Amino acid sequence: MASKTVEHVLFPGIDVRVERVSDSSGSLVVEAVSTARPGRCPDCRKQARRVHSSYQRTLTERPLGSRQVMVRLRVHRYFCDRRSCSRRTFVQQVGGLTERHRRSSVGLTDWLRAIAVELGGRPAARLCHRLRLAAGRTRLLRLLKAPAVPDRAPQVLGVDEFAFRKGCTYGTVLVDVEAGRVVDVLPDRTSETFAAWLAGHPGAEIICRDRATAYTKAVKEAAPDALEVADRWHLLQNLSAAVEKTCHQHRNCLRKHTEEEVAKTVMDVPEPQPMLLPPAELPRTQIIERTRHRYEGVHRLLEKGWTISAIARRLNLDRKTVRRFRDTDLDQMLASARDRRPNGVLEPLKAYLNARFTEAQGQASGIRLFLEIRERGYQGSRQVVRKHLAALRAGTAEPVRADIPSPRKITSWIMRPRDTLTESQEERLLQIRLACPDITRACDLARASPIWYVTSADTCCRSGSARQSRTRRSR
Repeated sequence: MASKTVEHVLFPGIDVRVERVSDSSGSLVVEAVSTARPGRCPDCRKQARRVHSSYQRTLTERPLGSRQVMVRLRVHRYFCDRRSCSRRTFVQQVGGLTERHRRSSVGLTDWLRAIAVELGGRPAARLCHRLRLAAGRTRLLRLLKAPAVPDRAPQVLGVDEFAFRKGCTYGTVLVDVEAGRVVDVLPDRTSETFAAWLAGHPGAEIICRDRATAYTKAVKEAAPDALEVADRWHLLQNLSAAVEKTCHQHRNCLRKHTEEEVAKTVMDVPEPQPMLLPPAELPRTQIIERTRHRYEGVHRLLEKGWTISAIARRLNLDRKTVRRFRDTDLDQMLASARDRRPNGVLEPLKAYLNARFTEAQGQASGIRLFLEIRERGYQGSRQVVRKHLAALRAGTAEPVRADIPSPRKITSWIMRPRDTLTESQEERLLQIRLACPDITRACDLARASPIWYVTSADTCCRSGSARQSRTRRSR
């Protein structure tokens, strides 16, 4: 009765008989015997009748709880009695448990294959290690099999490039848009390879691609009757890029509006008497020194008559960077480098500290100011406050930067469906719209676009995990 219970738990619906279960080095060892009927010859499919011999196979089974399971299964080897068959003997296979030339059970193999499909090589190997499944990345990748490519292309074919290694090697993924599945993967992104694939797989009536013209030549050569359309993801990406560009251009409007709001907030502090501070100087930080050094190097080579490309190669810079150093004043470059310094935990309270420092005519106690800003939510160290006060006395303190969201964050608030924004995000977006009419106009135009409405409705209907799963499968 106990053995039947073990068989029901470990091998449900499988023709085996459990003879013994033992514990060996923290693993369960199950000794079983096959009770399946004699199988058929894998070559001629003739039913076996005579037993040649028997031997014991060792299989790795799915873990039971936190313990690994090892199956020692005794199976038969049979004769093939058909004289015309080249095979003399063959091994019995137990349905649902064993496969030829495999040392893991069918259930464990299915588990490993599913993990490899979702995660790939190294991430899947790390998960298997956590789940106590003995499988390396090479073994997992060997379980993956490329699906059969149909002879004809789907009616609506999607084509896009992807990176095997970003910046180095790229490929092309072909997708059946109507079925939502990958059709084939090409080893590169050249028009010649795509044209050869279209010539060998006719039938595409609509080809959905991005707005680049890399694949247009291949379509005109191999499928001239196909209709080329731009997919909505790339249209939405282009719309987002236009909105983000507008937010970049009008960042000064947001900074001015925020500085006015900060000034109103600090008005509750008594009006300090004017205090003469030393003239402000730029702090000698690494990014400022690097900017000054690059500016001098670019202009020194320009005076010698060097071209933009030659300077870029000599200084190991991009040509756009060289042009920016050529066309921009040094003071503006240094100010931009100073603004790129990251905000710290003291940044939201610098306006209050500066006002209190000026009120005390430079004689403010650092400990007292530290305790005051602690009551206002400061969670940093006293050393940071001491350094800022020292910079105020020396005249090298940086101006208080306005707390404004980045253009990319503003773009995400505009492009996302309204019901997915939190109350604080909606309030920040409303303040931005009030601060800059041009960003307000860009927001209204983006949300009035048909592609925004279609994508927003589609986003509400699908979960993010489903989209990520499709992306991983397409890669």
